[in-house]
Amino acid sequence: MFAARTNWNLKTNRLSEALARHRAARNPLLDLAASNPTTCGFHYDHGAILQALASPSSLAYTPEPKGLESGRKAVAAYYAERGDDVAQQDFIDDIILTTSTSEAYSFVFRTLCNPGDEILVPAPSYPLFDFLADIQDVKPVRYPLVYDYGWQIDFPALECAITPRTRAVIVVHPNNPTGHFCSAREAARLSEICSQRQMAVIADEVFLDFALVAEKPQSFAANTSSLTFTMSGLSKISGLPQMKFAWLVASGPRELKSQALARLEVIADTYLSMNAPVQHAASALLAQRHGFQRQLMERVRQNLAEFDLQLTRQELCSRLEVQGGWYAVLRVPATRPDEDLAIALLETMNVYVHPGHFYDFPGDGHLVVSLITPQTDFRKGIEALLTMY
Repeated sequence: MFAARTNWNLKTNRLSEALARHRAARNPLLDLAASNPTTCGFHYDHGAILQALASPSSLAYTPEPKGLESGRKAVAAYYAERGDDVAQQDFIDDIILTTSTSEAYSFVFRTLCNPGDEILVPAPSYPLFDFLADIQDVKPVRYPLVYDYGWQIDFPALECAITPRTRAVIVVHPNNPTGHFCSAREAARLSEICSQRQMAVIADEVFLDFALVAEKPQSFAANTSSLTFTMSGLSKISGLPQMKFAWLVASGPRELKSQALARLEVIADTYLSMNAPVQHAASALLAQRHGFQRQLMERVRQNLAEFDLQLTRQELCSRLEVQGGWYAVLRVPATRPDEDLAIALLETMNVYVHPGHFYDFPGDGHLVVSLITPQTDFRKGIEALLTMY
């Protein structure tokens, strides 16, 4: 009686089962996979956040398919402050507010794809795309990121993956968990490929502000070479995933962009999913990003420095280059499956990490660790992990 699109393997994986047993036994835990910023000890201006959500304007219902103008203006101001070249007069009309980037993906998939059409997704990357695609009757097809003195897109493999049913290429900028920013050269080539084949670029920029490189990466929201959909939100930028405020920006050749926005507006009007309080609070909540990002980047840099220091004390493991984001990839000897190693670390060292196969790494020998784990836990966890070698 259920749809084929939800016929997923719902069995809990072995690492999740081991973690549940570990917690049920009340064993100590050094969580090196922490991803929820609200539980990692960062300071938030509680008064400003709560006051912003108490606007009397929220008592009036004024449905706007693209989202309230005040909310879209707050998003436009964010890009203007970043220095991205998107501050044209009508930019707020190119923005659609959504409750999450997942919802933004669903809007874009519905706009671009018929059932069975294909979307190219990067590998390694976080494992959400399969579910998002399945729910929308879209087929995800992998294209590889390769590591050779840093991460880069394998363009020959990407082009080989394109078929007559390919509708778009997703680029995560920077990638999670590799931390790879799409370079200007890669962005230009990606746009050229998509423009020539009547495909779109879908840019996921939730980690865009968390750069570890000297030159600030530019947003895809300024891309006019090919039809482009850029998404982000408060979840990462301000460390407020519970506020459910995200957005989608359409850019590209004028006629294509106009057609896309008209279709997206009908989809958004059908759902009207945004709530009033968070839209009225958008400007204040985005302002929270400054203090939050300073705290987070200080911790990320301190944890990376600790990581590198401990790696100098042994010869078998190495850290892959990371340009931005909250995660780092540890390369370890591939003497057993990554999931077996992660379970062993949990059961013998009380250390929880993610195995590389969770993110579609092509082979064993990779562990993913979070750089927003509180420093003391991070130091102890890495130290325990490296004693395995």
